[in-house]
Amino acid sequence: MIENFSCPLTLDDQQIITLAHGSGGQQTSKLIEKIFLPAFANEHLALLHDGAVLNLPKNQIAFTTDSYVVQPIFFPGGDIGKLAVTGTMNDLAMCGAKPYYLSCGFIIEEGFLQADLQRIVASMKIEADAQSVQIVTGDTKVIERQTGNNIFINTSGIGIRMVDYPINPLQIKAGDSMILSGDVGRHGMAVMAKRQGLAFSSPLISDCASLFPLVQALLHEGITIHCMRDLTRGGLATALVELAESAKMDFSIEEKTILVSDAVNSACEILGFDPLFVANEGRFIAFVPENQASQAVKIIRRFSEGQQASIIGQVISESLNPSTALKNSFGSQRYLHRLSGDQLPRIC
Repeated sequence: MIENFSCPLTLDDQQIITLAHGSGGQQTSKLIEKIFLPAFANEHLALLHDGAVLNLPKNQIAFTTDSYVVQPIFFPGGDIGKLAVTGTMNDLAMCGAKPYYLSCGFIIEEGFLQADLQRIVASMKIEADAQSVQIVTGDTKVIERQTGNNIFINTSGIGIRMVDYPINPLQIKAGDSMILSGDVGRHGMAVMAKRQGLAFSSPLISDCASLFPLVQALLHEGITIHCMRDLTRGGLATALVELAESAKMDFSIEEKTILVSDAVNSACEILGFDPLFVANEGRFIAFVPENQASQAVKIIRRFSEGQQASIIGQVISESLNPSTALKNSFGSQRYLHRLSGDQLPRIC
């Protein structure tokens, strides 16, 4: 673990992280002992070994990894640390897996404030502890100073599947109902508003949150989930288009059932974005049999993150040219397509 959390850095009297001139385990271990070990303390880290040897139940293991480069690193409703932990746990949850262990890798720019690093690490601990997840290994690197404000985090996660059937796009079936867990567009617009210095009468708060408790409740109460997808980069529209193509199915969506807050709508109008393509960090869609859809919505609505859950559409049929049709309240429809290029830079 000393090697895994190794970095050529010192913490100077001004409480900023600086590149070390020279070598030595004393400099390397200072950040580990002062920030990471106290926050993430567990029996695996305590060994200070090159890696973690884990005891896992004899079942199918889910594994995922993601990197987080959001700017600004602190935003209404969260920060890059909360985002890194919840984002990776959510990816595991979308596989129908309970998250158990995470790794984390930090790339920190020289000049970054020690207090900000401690705040980020504290956010990570809160989110991991809330789901009884342990951060068991990691790595830290310090790079040359450019602005002194940058930090990037990679997290990988291991989980154990909660059901013995597959949950993935190939399991989507004609007739399935699509459930959206809440309103869309809040994370991307909260980050963009903070970045642009915009203020609205109704504050924009990111929806950044762990989705595992919602998924666990659905599965434990017997809902048969064919597929799930969290609506991160590219938002709801991108997720629907990708899933339709993977499943080779036509989707039909009722636009009036998709909730967008007034604040998100206002921000999108000012900044020129379509809320259906704006990233979320605490929303997902689930494909379930039509006869279980109403019960699934009731279960999701028990949670604060899912109180606005709704059925937004249906899987129509197999197709050689899969499409996602969005019907408006007047009965006309438009087809959703992939965006060309990135709509929002560095929002996750």
